[in-house]
Amino acid sequence: MAERPEQPESPPTVGESPPLAGEQVLHDDYHLVVVNKPAPLLTQAPAGILSLEAMVKAYIKQTRNKPGGVYLGIPHRLDRPVSGVVAFALNTKAAQRIHAQFERREVRKVYWAAVEGSIDADSGTWEDWVRKVKEEARTVRATPEEPGAKLARLDFRVLQRFAGGTLVELAPQTGRMHQLRVQSAWRGHPVFGDVMYGSVREFGPAWENPRDKVIALHARTLTITHPVTREPLTCTASLPAYWQALGIARTGTA
Repeated sequence: MAERPEQPESPPTVGESPPLAGEQVLHDDYHLVVVNKPAPLLTQAPAGILSLEAMVKAYIKQTRNKPGGVYLGIPHRLDRPVSGVVAFALNTKAAQRIHAQFERREVRKVYWAAVEGSIDADSGTWEDWVRKVKEEARTVRATPEEPGAKLARLDFRVLQRFAGGTLVELAPQTGRMHQLRVQSAWRGHPVFGDVMYGSVREFGPAWENPRDKVIALHARTLTITHPVTREPLTCTASLPAYWQALGIARTGTA
């Protein structure tokens, strides 16, 4: 695939931010707001830069009629080119309790990915040793005894096979940088559009700035324990409309 020419990087400002659409809000109460993040949006960014955090704060101001500042706790993030479920806490107690669930690995995250080629097995577990490259947002293979090496483990389940690719469900058991992307790529199945890890397939809307590239990785569901009610809460995010070009509906069915 021919790489599109690099363009000067000029991040959009909050003034260019589209409003948070109602369908993006998956759950909303006094303690927690869960939304479907579009790609290629940053989860969090410095003041003045477009981000999901800024959009959610604007939503809270509007729906709660809050003239002042808005507190948002951010217990987890998604990479810029990835879409899907992100949870925000609306007070410090909720933020602490949700963060603790992530620390104890009590949260269940399920992703959908469209990957190149056909995955032969219908389900299974992938294990690899990985290492984050210092001062780079990139992960490489590692050996167990290598400094900085960490074990990456995930469960996979094939949802649909289609011409040139596979729709697969990925449930990480560990939380390593780019874990899903590299573990798929190392088995000959890079995520569509993920040039960093070897994809040769175009994916998503056309872009002018490399920052606007998206990949076919979507955080489909997030299951946590509600920080106040203590009841299980599962939020499910529809796929972006551009996935339909692969013959995959927004619900994940052909």
